[in-house]
Amino acid sequence: MRVIVLVKATSDSEAGVIPTEEQLTEMGQFNEELVNAGVMLAGEGLHPSSKGVRVACKGNARTVTDGPFTETKELVAGFWIWQVQSISEAVDWVKRSPFQDDEIEIRPIFEADDFGEALTPELRDQEDRLRAELEKEK
Repeated sequence: MRVIVLVKATSDSEAGVIPTEEQLTEMGQFNEELVNAGVMLAGEGLHPSSKGVRVACKGNARTVTDGPFTETKELVAGFWIWQVQSISEAVDWVKRSPFQDDEIEIRPIFEADDFGEALTPELRDQEDRLRAELEKEK
């Protein structure tokens, strides 16, 4: 199963505080463990919300709001996408992470079979075609 692991924002990450060399080294070592174990598929840190925007979609209307956004506990500072056997395995990996005062959220990513009959053969073919295109671009 694939999961997304969301690292919640903190007051430091929202202030644009860059990790120390020691923190970057620890995270690099942890990421290397994840890659070597075949767990990590992707992962990135995000700039603070002050550099982002939100787009609210209501019917055909689109409203753009510039950051920063006030509710830090609802913001994401970074993410991984992992391939694991279970949520429990993902939890075990997070427990080994170098984070100290952070909140991490783990959520399963939908797979094609999760959509049942609503994902018609035509839609499945389209999905497969798009994924193949994305892989070619890498």
